[in-house]
Amino acid sequence: MIGVREVLPNPEALAERLADFVVASLGEAQALRADVSLVLAGGTTPRAAYELLARTPRRNAIDWTRVTIFFGDERCVAPTDADSNYRMAREALLAHVPLRAPAILRMRGEADPAVAATEYATLIHDRFGATPHFDLVLLGMGPDGHTASLFPGSDPFADDERLVRAVYSESKQQWRLTLTPAAINSARTVAIALAGSEKAASFAAVSRGEGGPLRYPVEAIAPSDGQLIWFVERSVLG
Repeated sequence: MIGVREVLPNPEALAERLADFVVASLGEAQALRADVSLVLAGGTTPRAAYELLARTPRRNAIDWTRVTIFFGDERCVAPTDADSNYRMAREALLAHVPLRAPAILRMRGEADPAVAATEYATLIHDRFGATPHFDLVLLGMGPDGHTASLFPGSDPFADDERLVRAVYSESKQQWRLTLTPAAINSARTVAIALAGSEKAASFAAVSRGEGGPLRYPVEAIAPSDGQLIWFVERSVLG
């Protein structure tokens, strides 16, 4: 079931609200911790929010030197490929804010998928220990109910304890890397942003708790001791 949600009138307002939420969330986290973590998502709505974050005044509202960047998923392509989530994030945000280069921890989509998944899990363990506690995880939801690279028809909890796994998407005909629900649900805050009427049917089913995580993997997202908030553009409501 969907709990806390905010409805925005259009995609532009959604991007504005998501950008402001990132600023507020990281600001609150930085008041408590020296270094904070932000997990980025791919997609059109996140990109619009990243572009807003890269510009003043929001750019100056965050101490980027104290932020470590992670990724929720990645396509198994080179970082220069047009399909790369890293490339999108770099072009929209990362190249425009004063992040420390070692603090941008990308998934190596160009490597063997299984090896890359293990490497990324090791990076997470090196940072957090046994259980990651990301400060803010950004996610989206596809028209089929997938989130990150957790796709319908495959158990989203498979190899959950590994934190990162390689998955092959039959619908996309592509290998992907993804955080598992265990990694996501240990976060302090998870924000799911979605726009577009093509997502209305899945959103309605998820809102009613229908189908379960095997049919709608986004239903696997339920922070164990954190906040989950949905930012929804009005057309998603049907």
